[in-house]
Amino acid sequence: MASVFGHGMVAYTISRVSSEKVSKGLVVLAMISAILPDIDVLAFKFGIPYEHMFGHRGFTHSILFAVVWAIGLSLLFGKKTKLLYAIVLFLSTISHGILDAMTSGGRGVGFFIPFVNERYFFSFRGIKVSPIGIDKFFSKWGAEVILSELKYIVIPCIIILISFYLKRSYFK
Repeated sequence: MASVFGHGMVAYTISRVSSEKVSKGLVVLAMISAILPDIDVLAFKFGIPYEHMFGHRGFTHSILFAVVWAIGLSLLFGKKTKLLYAIVLFLSTISHGILDAMTSGGRGVGFFIPFVNERYFFSFRGIKVSPIGIDKFFSKWGAEVILSELKYIVIPCIIILISFYLKRSYFK
């Protein structure tokens, strides 16, 4: 998996470029939505194997989960902007699986669960897989993860954010 920082940065970027006056609530919900799929690491504690549809990178990383989660949150919190909420929250949630499919480790992402239990990676796998557990994150491995995320996630997100800011500021 990419780290919570990488997932959060992508969601922040998605929410900020979605609208000129995006609410802080949507930004927070987007960031939570981008991190939430890793709740499935709890499956290990219950003896659920990685390959099971409820195992790590399983159902909570799927397209169906992203759709259901986004619709549910947009109905609860969207007020007059339900469609905007649904789109931003869907993109933020599914971005988690997309980033994980670009990592150097794991056994793939179950994008089509519950319909197909197969796991997938993208051909680009340059993001270093993040260790599970905070103690392992603060190590040489964790430093390598942060460096790869700076290169492949943070810098591109900053470029996108600056571009949108300049576009909105100078081309009104």
